[in-house]
Amino acid sequence: MDFSIQLSSDYPDTSYGGARVYQDMLDQAVLADQLGYDAVSITEHHLINLLMMPAPLTFATKIAAHTKRVKIMTSIVVLPLHDMRIYAGEVVVADIFTEGRLMLGIGRGAFRYEIERLGVPMEETQARFNESLDVLQTLLREEEVSWDGEYYKFDALTVMPRPMTPGGPQMMMAVMNPEGIYHCTKRGFHIQTTPLSGNHQLLLDQVDGFNRAKSEMGSAGDHLTLTLSRVGHIAANDQDRQRKVAAAHKYYGRFDNVFTGPGLVDNGKIQELPCKTPIDELGESLLICTPQEMVDKLGPYADLGIDRVIVNMNFGLEAQETLDSIQCFAEEVMPHFTKPAQTNAA
Repeated sequence: MDFSIQLSSDYPDTSYGGARVYQDMLDQAVLADQLGYDAVSITEHHLINLLMMPAPLTFATKIAAHTKRVKIMTSIVVLPLHDMRIYAGEVVVADIFTEGRLMLGIGRGAFRYEIERLGVPMEETQARFNESLDVLQTLLREEEVSWDGEYYKFDALTVMPRPMTPGGPQMMMAVMNPEGIYHCTKRGFHIQTTPLSGNHQLLLDQVDGFNRAKSEMGSAGDHLTLTLSRVGHIAANDQDRQRKVAAAHKYYGRFDNVFTGPGLVDNGKIQELPCKTPIDELGESLLICTPQEMVDKLGPYADLGIDRVIVNMNFGLEAQETLDSIQCFAEEVMPHFTKPAQTNAA
């Protein structure tokens, strides 16, 4: 089982400054590269100060310039917000600039607040995503593509430059619904998913959807992977754990506001609403614990056959303690699950 650090660009205190936020994320990426993490992942979100990254491909190229081996994964890019005729070329260039380390995680988007303010009705996102994906894959695979669909109509054109590999970089589908996971796997996509704040039965159903599809595909599905995203942090002791769980509880109050709630945002700052999950229940479900407890919590994921875990350690804590957690996780947790890696750490 491999591990990724999510560079989620949380920005609760806007006086901190956007430049400092992104430097913190870059520092995390460099450290992850040095410590042998498989990947770092980048969100795409606009107009809000949570998961704040309006230019994920730009940031991917910045990370590539400062790292040597770590994969750079979008988690996720929101296809309905882009024109695929332009975006296909941007993907190709980003793949070139990251020297083939780009992994393109894609989805339809989840936050009504940002999507509708960018001109896309939430009710249309699934249909727009489906057509956008078809257009993107065709443009990356073929030359002189024309289209006559519901959302795209254009005469023959060829995206330049052409992809380094046929079909462009590796694509991963972000999907939570277990049956959706089954069907996307059958279509040949790697899968990114999450049970969010922690529904174990949902997780089991998600894994089952992936495994059913792979078993039906036979050898054609052998290369497909399942990636799971979770909020987590290393805690020194129970007092430290309680403090970090409290920070995560505040984070989820903001997250719930724009994910399933009313979308109350003032000048780009998400209003903090009461988290819908009781703090004790949230603390039990999240991966905020001592290193040994982390090993115990991750063991069932490895037993289920999950290929990669994305750990989001950015939920309002100080930058240095997040770097410390990344290092502790790599040194005391990862060796239980990963093969020894050659790292660049001094």
